[in-house]
Amino acid sequence: MTLKLGYLLPTRERVMVGVHDTDRILELGDVAEQVGLDSVWIGDSLIAKPRHDPITLLAAIAARTERIALGTAVLLPMLRNPTLLAHQLATLDRISCGRFVLGVGTARDVPAIRAEFEAAGVPFEKRIGRMLEGLRLCRALWSGEPVDWDGRWKLEAATLAPEPFTPGGPKIWGGGGVPAALRRCARNFDGWFPSGPGGGAEWGRSWQALKADAKEAGRDPAEIVGAAYVTVAINDDPGVAEEELDSYLSRYYNLPAERIRAEQYAFAGDRAAVAGWLGGFVEAGASHLCVRVTGSDDAAQMEELARLGESLG
Repeated sequence: MTLKLGYLLPTRERVMVGVHDTDRILELGDVAEQVGLDSVWIGDSLIAKPRHDPITLLAAIAARTERIALGTAVLLPMLRNPTLLAHQLATLDRISCGRFVLGVGTARDVPAIRAEFEAAGVPFEKRIGRMLEGLRLCRALWSGEPVDWDGRWKLEAATLAPEPFTPGGPKIWGGGGVPAALRRCARNFDGWFPSGPGGGAEWGRSWQALKADAKEAGRDPAEIVGAAYVTVAINDDPGVAEEELDSYLSRYYNLPAERIRAEQYAFAGDRAAVAGWLGGFVEAGASHLCVRVTGSDDAAQMEELARLGESLG
């Protein structure tokens, strides 16, 4: 299995320190392609964790790159009207010539995200059902055929153009590690893209459960991409790496680092230790890792990640 490595672009981190311009983010998309990474990713938030809009920014990166895949890590599709979302993503898929991956999430139940839903005029309750119906509607519109829809949204003989570059629309990856999320992904999505607790061993146990769910649903598990969203701090001094990771997580989430490390894949150490930790996901069956690296020199971090990718195969 060939591992693909991606890099989370620092849109949130730059806004947190008052830098709102986009020039450097676009340049980092170029750098990621130049150093040989496989993908770049952008997160999504309106007011809970303010940052640049991922769809707009990924379209700009797509227009100036040729090879690298682009994805959302992760988009909250229920905050957007699905007809509008389908139109935006079909256009982005055209700009990228099929390099776009739609990573989606269900939103954590915390006050800031509830406020975000309220600000968008979307009820927080039943958000998973809203997400699934909205994505089904997107896929129907991506077919290029007239769509009649009678549900949360009403459409009569609606035809969307342009059709996506990817037949049937961009690939959709969903996260979550609880049994219901695994079943949901096994039945509905093209990839599994969690950021859960532990490391490769924990990811692997859930991956095996998801593949069993896929078989039960009549799907070939080989058709589903096993991916993960991880955070690492790399430093020759493991103690410094630990301090960097804790500082980064506590500032980013405004919560104790210990809590975040208990909820998300996160690791600190020197290059060999980080490579070994990432290798645990590969051994468990992961074929694509989106890596968020702490630190301020993103170009150097991308080069370091590319070197790690060579050692991981």
